[in-house]
Amino acid sequence: MQSVPGHTAEDEAARLLRRHRLTGIGLMCAAVMAFACLDAIAKYLNGYMDTLQVVWARYTGGFVLAFLISNPLSRPGLMRTSRPGLQALRAAMMLGSTVMNFMAFRYLQLDQALSILFSTPFLVAILAGPILGEWIGWRRWVAILVGFAGVLLVTRPGVGGMHWAAIYSVGSALFYSLYIVLTRVLSRTDPSDTTLFYANILGAAAMLPVLPFVWSTPDDPWVIFLMVVFGAFGSLGHYLLIVAHRLAPASILAPFMYTQLVWATAFGYFVFRDVPNSWTLAGASVVVASGLYLLHRERVRGGA
Repeated sequence: MQSVPGHTAEDEAARLLRRHRLTGIGLMCAAVMAFACLDAIAKYLNGYMDTLQVVWARYTGGFVLAFLISNPLSRPGLMRTSRPGLQALRAAMMLGSTVMNFMAFRYLQLDQALSILFSTPFLVAILAGPILGEWIGWRRWVAILVGFAGVLLVTRPGVGGMHWAAIYSVGSALFYSLYIVLTRVLSRTDPSDTTLFYANILGAAAMLPVLPFVWSTPDDPWVIFLMVVFGAFGSLGHYLLIVAHRLAPASILAPFMYTQLVWATAFGYFVFRDVPNSWTLAGASVVVASGLYLLHRERVRGGA
């Protein structure tokens, strides 16, 4: 490494590390913005077609884009996996989460659905014990309970609470947490590109038999355009996520995933004229604060 006059090699290394981390943070913020765009388009398309057709558009678009960039023809070992059953199960969990999340968008505001979905880190912390052997201490159990209290503030179960469709968001969070845990398991044996390819191709293949029963041809060219670019936001978001984690540690990047809530609220207001209510804002604040504390404990205790 060529050092700048007046600076040691250690200074240059520290400066390069800071630059990589800042770039990683920027890519992480861009990734969650892409995911927020994906969610907003899903909610918009729900008004023109069946939700399962929306899911098909998301997976098919994502698969086509991913295939153009990385495919078994240009990379012969791409589909080589030592755990095909787990790959299929992970893809099924992701598909289940997507279906339930898009169903929730049909009835809920973006910020409401996303606030509930942000309970995923708590569910992952619970599931990681029996599945991965990553048991948690009492402080993180308290954070989990507080976080779920925040989810209850958003959903307000009972008379006068949120729409019954909030159960879709809860189901989506459960499926997504299982998906994350399985991703951790597969990361020990399979490359991330292989895992991403299986998620796209299996999700697209699973939706094909359903398509004839729900298909409706849109008349609006704008809707057709959104269907075409829809999946690109998902693939772009995952790609940026992968690159971000190559440049910076997950413990530094993870807190910035909550910026997705800001984008979701903005898209909800400007596109759908949805104004977040005080219950959603209060509950989201509790969920985010508890999630950040979980990340802090993981960083301090090294995952213990």
